[in-house]
Amino acid sequence: MLESWFSQADAVLLARFQFAFTVAFHIIFPAFTIGLASFLAVLEGLYLKTRNPVYQKLFRYWVKIFAVAFGMGVVSGIVMSYQFGTNWAVFSDKAGPVIGPLMGYEVLTAFFLEAGFLGVMLFGMNKVGERLHFFATLMVAVGTAISAFWILSVNSWMQTPAGFAMNEQGQFIVTSWFEAIFNPSFPYRLAHMLLAAYLTTAFVVGAVGAWHLLKDSTSASARKMFSMAMWMALIVAPLQVFVGDLHGLNTQEHQPAKVAAMEGHFETQSNAPLYLFGLPNQTTAEVDYAVKIPGLASLILQHDINAAS
Repeated sequence: MLESWFSQADAVLLARFQFAFTVAFHIIFPAFTIGLASFLAVLEGLYLKTRNPVYQKLFRYWVKIFAVAFGMGVVSGIVMSYQFGTNWAVFSDKAGPVIGPLMGYEVLTAFFLEAGFLGVMLFGMNKVGERLHFFATLMVAVGTAISAFWILSVNSWMQTPAGFAMNEQGQFIVTSWFEAIFNPSFPYRLAHMLLAAYLTTAFVVGAVGAWHLLKDSTSASARKMFSMAMWMALIVAPLQVFVGDLHGLNTQEHQPAKVAAMEGHFETQSNAPLYLFGLPNQTTAEVDYAVKIPGLASLILQHDINAAS
């Protein structure tokens, strides 16, 4: 049955499946390493300030995990960049003059910075001075944030393009780099992604700390990492709720059809319900077997339970 389905699927659908798998696999690693790099910088900074050996022990523990996750993020990201040309050749041709330079800036400003100092961070603890090693760790952390900046700019431009014109060949060309980079949805997407990365790292570190505490409740290292992770989650989680709401309002403003598709709404309506479960029916333009909460979609998207959404 599966073989028959694939034989009937067109190239575009198969390309979507392949690219979706690559993106879904890749995002696991940057979502973790962006926050983990900052966590490592904090650990080393606290060790230099307090000379508490627990911080250094935690740094040595997590830097190995960071190295593996960073490497996996690099190799999966390379595959994804190649798929821009192999799976979406027409898109790459038309939008290449915009997204090509932006992705190139990510390599030149972020990846080279990370790669240049990564070796010092991983292997230089006993070979260079403490301050130089701390500086290398900071540069890796800064590099991951800069990388997120450029990649989110590219992604945001594809959603809310700005600062462009069309040339005679039908290609997008930049008329204002400032407007292209800082397009309408970019600030919200960047903040949402960075907070998500810090929150992901907090929960992973907290889970590892909790696991070690179950094995040895007297472990100072486990107690410290669990405490730091939970404090981070306590701070970041409410911020993410606030930023996520702003991001949703921005998407509703610039891409209302996209939001309607996500919510399962075929028609604009007042007091729009939030569908918890259901099967969208393209033929009848309704959601079959729907479990819904009346008015909640309007409240979330417009902050008014009676607003049209």
